[in-house]
Amino acid sequence: MTHPLMPKATAVWLVENTALTFEQVADFCGLHALEVQAIADDEVAIGMQGMDPIAAGELTQEELDRCAADTSARLNPSKDRTPVAKHKGARYTPVSKRQDRPDAIAWLIKSYPELSDAQISKLIGTTKPTINSIRERSHWNITNIKPQNPVGLGLCTGEALEKIVEVARKRAKSAEVRKARETRKAAAEVAAAVETAPAADEAPVAVADVAPAADEAPVAEPALLETHPEPEMLPKPEEEPLAIEQQSTTEPIEMPAPEAEPAPETEDKPEDA
Repeated sequence: MTHPLMPKATAVWLVENTALTFEQVADFCGLHALEVQAIADDEVAIGMQGMDPIAAGELTQEELDRCAADTSARLNPSKDRTPVAKHKGARYTPVSKRQDRPDAIAWLIKSYPELSDAQISKLIGTTKPTINSIRERSHWNITNIKPQNPVGLGLCTGEALEKIVEVARKRAKSAEVRKARETRKAAAEVAAAVETAPAADEAPVAVADVAPAADEAPVAEPALLETHPEPEMLPKPEEEPLAIEQQSTTEPIEMPAPEAEPAPETEDKPEDA
């Protein structure tokens, strides 16, 4: 059941204008019975102006009359009332326990590493920079921080801790499943690429078969040479006369030269004279 938009002002009006018991008013407004009694004794909310829940559409006159006649009955809000959305803000931590938050953060980081900074911040009522400084051991008082259970320190309840840990483990498990699925998908893609690799290698083989055809094209060049046989036939007749000249020259070379005989004859003739 949602409570009124202004619980204390509504309690002031109900205490002053109805015969409801403190328990009935406390149950409807979300307060403690002793706090409602303190309001009736003018110890709390002194001078506060009451708010009429009937005019605000949060309660009906018939419901007030029914609960006033029966002290064990509880007030039921009007069906046409507009529910008040709860304000989502930082969790309030008493001043006397704020110095224990670093110890609780260190314990959570050590015991449950799957918890995110947002979950720790919501559970204890701290900030992300403080969590990061303790995680990275750059906190100004890191030497004096000793990990302690936040439940024992009174910073949160055991039920809230179990609930947030369960959510964190589910998220971690789903992340592992997602990572495994991506790994299998990548392995399947690699296997498919390996299977298609031989087909890609066969393509150059077909090109190699065609390559000889390109190499055979120059073979037709000798046909062009045959049309002009004269440059090729010219060296043959040149070699034959050379061989003949060599043979003809060798024959006179074998004959002895008569140059040595006339030399002494010319020298002897002047001596006889």
